[in-house]
Amino acid sequence: MNAAKLIGVGIDISMALMVFGVALSAGSERLREAFRSPGLLVRSLVAMFVVMPVVAVLVARNFDLNRELLVALILLALSPVPPVLPSKQIKAGGGTNFVLGLLVTAALAAIAVVPAGVALIGRVFGRELDVPYDVVGRTVGVSVLLPVLAGLVVARAAPAFATRAAGPLSSFAGILLLVCFLPALWAAWSSIAAQMTNFTVVAIVAFILIGLVAGHLLGGPEPGDRTALALATATRHPGVAIAVLNAIEPDGREVTLMILLYLLVGMVATIPYVQWRTRSRAAQAPR
Repeated sequence: MNAAKLIGVGIDISMALMVFGVALSAGSERLREAFRSPGLLVRSLVAMFVVMPVVAVLVARNFDLNRELLVALILLALSPVPPVLPSKQIKAGGGTNFVLGLLVTAALAAIAVVPAGVALIGRVFGRELDVPYDVVGRTVGVSVLLPVLAGLVVARAAPAFATRAAGPLSSFAGILLLVCFLPALWAAWSSIAAQMTNFTVVAIVAFILIGLVAGHLLGGPEPGDRTALALATATRHPGVAIAVLNAIEPDGREVTLMILLYLLVGMVATIPYVQWRTRSRAAQAPR
């Protein structure tokens, strides 16, 4: 195994451990609680899998942007919640039960939504595109569904251990992700930087802001739910987007770079929103 593959494996493991840690801290009761609000979950799916793909298509049809960027935006708009997001959502005030429920719901929905969405969007642009369901299923299964299931099983079988292990495990996963991601970013940085024109970054920031607003408005009256859905709508699973890209366009290196650029810009662009929601949560806390 060469260095690049080893780094990729490390990133995959770290993301799976993050989801496993969230499931450990939540347990099956909190997951069941999340599914007792079907209206909120439906609005969440609308925000993620209806509003954002429609926005991406409208942008692609009406603005003269870089083709690679447009393809990246469409693929990301169809992708589910990324495994690294739940910790950020919870720190910003999102409820653990809703965050975990949204993670599982979006992952399950993506198995059907992504292939159907890609085919439908392909027809809009006069192309026949086919994504096998197992491409998405395999990616979300390994990175989301299996770690969630494992975490819930451990939390049920050994609740005391799960409570003790959740925090340290999540911290270790974050450090591992950083250690593995930085070399990958360094290796690809010159190529990514070449794509970073001012208008490209502006377009990505605008798309992220639309996602934040859509999720916030559809998140309902509970502040934590609004925060969690806003971040989920604006931030998507790069692994799913890249897996779909490889299925429809195996030579899509430039689009992959745009997906990575979106990920980087999103980390920065969502900071003001997270800070605002964190301050609002602190201000509303009982003294």
